[in-house]
Amino acid sequence: MNIEVTTASNADYLWVASDRIRFLGGVPGSDLELLDIEVPPGSGTPPHIHESPELFYILEGEMTVRQFGAGLLPQVIKAGPGTSVRVPSRVPHNYSNESDKSIRMLVLLAPSMIAFFRDIGSVERPQGPPDFARIGEAMDRHGIEALSMAA
Repeated sequence: MNIEVTTASNADYLWVASDRIRFLGGVPGSDLELLDIEVPPGSGTPPHIHESPELFYILEGEMTVRQFGAGLLPQVIKAGPGTSVRVPSRVPHNYSNESDKSIRMLVLLAPSMIAFFRDIGSVERPQGPPDFARIGEAMDRHGIEALSMAA
């Protein structure tokens, strides 16, 4: 086995909605992969739940993370540079960039989430709004459940 080196110039990357995701490689001996994700102002995810735990480490900007509970107001976490946020398996959550500056974060994920991003991503930066029907179909294929926040 050889040491592998990934740089900004040779990393695979995809655009997922308006976020740019760079695939930095897997952790040897595990099924975890490290991503470098740029999240522009106004971008984020809908409330959702999935099996894969996640670890976010904020490099630049401020990310808002919400954890949802049964009928309760969400717990809101503001995560700035140098902050890590660990989301366990099956915890209802979302993240968003509510600031006027881009967020850059490192994210450690399991293969199921990597497969989802590769399924819906594109090499070309998307123009116009995301294709929510296509994203919803991919969520179903990869075991990601969108949550309704209706009262």
